[in-house]
Amino acid sequence: MAQYEAVIGLEVHVQLATASKLFCACSTAFGCPPNTNVCEVCLGMPGALPTINREAVRYAALVGFATNCAVNLRSIFARKNYFYPDLPAGYQISQYELPICEHGFLYVRAEGKGKNVGITRIHLENDAGKNIHDQNENASYVDLNRAGTPLVEIVSGPDMRSPAEAAAFLKTLYGIVTYLGICDGNMEEGSFRCDANISLRAAGSDILSTRTELKNLNSFKNVRRALEYEIERQRDVLDDGDAVRQETRLYDADKNVTHAMRSKEEAHDYRYFPDPDLLPVEIAEEDIRAWKAGLPELPGERLARFTRMTGLPEADIEILVQHSGTADFFEKAAAMSDARKVANYMIGPMLRECHARGVPIEPSCWAMKPEALAGLVRIVDRGIINARIANDIFGDLFSSGCMPEAYVTEKGIGQISDAAVLEEAVDAAIAANPAEAAAFRGGRTKLLSFFVGQVMRATKGKANPALVNELLNKKLY
Repeated sequence: MAQYEAVIGLEVHVQLATASKLFCACSTAFGCPPNTNVCEVCLGMPGALPTINREAVRYAALVGFATNCAVNLRSIFARKNYFYPDLPAGYQISQYELPICEHGFLYVRAEGKGKNVGITRIHLENDAGKNIHDQNENASYVDLNRAGTPLVEIVSGPDMRSPAEAAAFLKTLYGIVTYLGICDGNMEEGSFRCDANISLRAAGSDILSTRTELKNLNSFKNVRRALEYEIERQRDVLDDGDAVRQETRLYDADKNVTHAMRSKEEAHDYRYFPDPDLLPVEIAEEDIRAWKAGLPELPGERLARFTRMTGLPEADIEILVQHSGTADFFEKAAAMSDARKVANYMIGPMLRECHARGVPIEPSCWAMKPEALAGLVRIVDRGIINARIANDIFGDLFSSGCMPEAYVTEKGIGQISDAAVLEEAVDAAIAANPAEAAAFRGGRTKLLSFFVGQVMRATKGKANPALVNELLNKKLY
């Protein structure tokens, strides 16, 4: 069987979180009754004139800065001509020959390795509407509320070699646009979606082969699964001596298969030409300087800083910086207690609770506040409870939002640190297990953990472990 190498490039569509559409004043609010957020411009009425949304231009430039692109002071809108029911004008306003940003890269880590993935271009365009197919009525409807919503399309180079790298690129880009605040990141509503181009070539070759395009993938998991399937499908085609067809394919997540949608269009099929109703976009250099100066700390920068703060591996800290809200939560809690211990609680028990309860790793969905997590770390450090009790009560604290010290007082589950009380428990454990005590004194020092367990059981897990160890060492020798 021949050896192949995958060549993957992504076209990521990011819906910008502006209040109004790209070329008119209509609202971009999601979930409104069909065809209510529309006007002559987004309905494609003859003679209606578009007017550029300045905030969308700024948002596009911010993405360019964050992905190491050159932001062009002058860019041009073009008409991309094609006909579809959800595109009433018969063309999409996009950028072709001179986009707003180009020639950048994004550093990604996947499968234990890091690499730069090139970004060919970033351009602005307006979104199409939405077709709704009702199988019960055997009819289709068109909702144009989304038509005209501003998008940036981020086109990578063909630089990824595995589905894992593609998923890592998407996650990295997702973190950037959500940290910038230019996209709400809601993938279920289509705010962040991508098309993936995939081809196979002989291992070691540098010649690009015929590619297929996977359309409208809207989750990291689906991107990875769709690419894995398509790699195997193309491998089978090539092994059979056939040629891969250049086409657009759709991914069926329920069946985990792709199927042909249409033959793949080339740029000339769209008959691009400069939009005669829109002047070139010209950005002043002082605006560029001001926008750059206002950039927030991005995920990669936070990853490096949190790694230094905690001393934990980057792979662990990545969980904390995927969402800006989660990183903010950590930062607030770490400012009130030990950063490393806060991180370990978030990576361990907190992640466990999120998975068990089916809630996102996003603090807006949690009852627990940073003050509560910091308080939990502090009462363990002060010896009010031990780590075992903290782990046992974490679920209740997470779901109730209670402050830990008040919760421990109310439940009466504080740690026993009274030496006299613990001495009685230690004496009782030694007296009840004379054979093990004799074996310990004979050199089997690993039995110390046995006696600790006996004392913890007798005290229902409330004993101060450090004091128990101290007393056992004193009495067993």
